[in-house]
Amino acid sequence: MKGVSSANRAGSALKTALICLSSLSFIAYGVGALFTTAMRHEFERYQLGDQRILVGLLQWAAGAGLLVGLYLPWLGQAAAGGLALMMVVALVVRFRIKDTPLQMLPAAGYLLLNAYLCIAGF
Repeated sequence: MKGVSSANRAGSALKTALICLSSLSFIAYGVGALFTTAMRHEFERYQLGDQRILVGLLQWAAGAGLLVGLYLPWLGQAAAGGLALMMVVALVVRFRIKDTPLQMLPAAGYLLLNAYLCIAGF
């Protein structure tokens, strides 16, 4: 690509990889929340059993929104912002049920990742 530095291309490729990682993770988590017994038990442990279907649908939709964001950047940023907020709530829930820091690590990591994607843009 003429006029584009290799650092910019590498940064763009890394951001695309991060978008795909987050997207596929949340699509998979959303599907799991909707259809697996293990996730049904997890939501009961979170004391959110009645919210499982809503959360699964929102996570699936936001994960898909991240992918669509590769073509419609505003939608990707909105999806990333929504997922970041969802991970704030997830951390509050995990703190409330006295999960260990290790159990909270994935939510914290996805909070940071999606906050970055929301702020840095697509």
